[in-house]
Amino acid sequence: MQLSDFDFSFDHDLVALQPVLPRDRARLLLLNRQTSQLGHRHVSDLSELLEPGDLLVVNDTKVLAARVSGTKQPTGTPVEVLFVKDRGHDVWEIMVKGHFRVGQVIEFDAQSCATILKRDATGTQVKIDSAVPVMQLFREQGEMPLPPYIKRAPTPDDHRWYQTLFAKKDGAIAAPTAGLHFTPPLITRLHAQGITIATVTLHVGPGTFKPVSAERIEDHQMGEEAFEISEATAAAIARTKQAGQRVVAVGTTVVRALETAAREKGQLGPMSGESRLFITPGFQFKVVDALMTNFHLPRTTLLMLVSAFAGVGLVRKAYEEAVRERYRFYSYGDAMLIL
Repeated sequence: MQLSDFDFSFDHDLVALQPVLPRDRARLLLLNRQTSQLGHRHVSDLSELLEPGDLLVVNDTKVLAARVSGTKQPTGTPVEVLFVKDRGHDVWEIMVKGHFRVGQVIEFDAQSCATILKRDATGTQVKIDSAVPVMQLFREQGEMPLPPYIKRAPTPDDHRWYQTLFAKKDGAIAAPTAGLHFTPPLITRLHAQGITIATVTLHVGPGTFKPVSAERIEDHQMGEEAFEISEATAAAIARTKQAGQRVVAVGTTVVRALETAAREKGQLGPMSGESRLFITPGFQFKVVDALMTNFHLPRTTLLMLVSAFAGVGLVRKAYEEAVRERYRFYSYGDAMLIL
């Protein structure tokens, strides 16, 4: 397929700059794949829209406050560094704009700096020299790495807003945004209806957001992202399938984790590793029966995954409806439930 197949007309005023509060009052566009019908509800209605015995699978990755301000030495030029992945032994992959040479130093404060080890087309790596652990540096100086389409500076509220209730395992540079809509009262109602929740981990990294530049989307290469599926979650999914109930993925990252494991092993089982799975129309889903997801940018791998699950034409129809009805878009925006 062509990259242009995943374009859509869009009003940038629809980009949500902050979430609806409480979070489960976000709007929810229903999309029925069997009837092609659309409906309009709220996330708070989720317990009424699912069935007893359905299993919600959420991503328990935790977003690191990993955007840290520093100065480029010896010029003192201000820079922002996004720490992406811990490679061990004080080596980190980072993202930073500007011209840097190997050996150049970025200073964060009197106690902490980073020295460029590698800077090329494949990425940037630095060696950290710090009197405090890097995680402490994030806690004391880091900001939440809001996406660039949120045209404002991060605030203290974003430390709460840009983290799901399920967040437990440090490692993401972006939130699994479908999970942001859940609140304690909603979870209570879901459990009361016999709808259970299981977790997987996929640490959202640059691979999720890597721009698709190839006109033939099949030529695009996904970046790797670490994921893990526990024995308990694999067993819960097996029980759900055996009972004839649905596995409902909360977000595209959950889809990629589950379908990666099923693809690698032939059937779903506990697994940890790196996913490079690129899901495009024509993909055969083995695990996921329903999907809750936010609205995504045009021409992205995220939109391609959703189109693979529901069909290109039906997703285009849903997005046209969402724009017409003034749904709020992207990370802090509204959601869609595809059944």
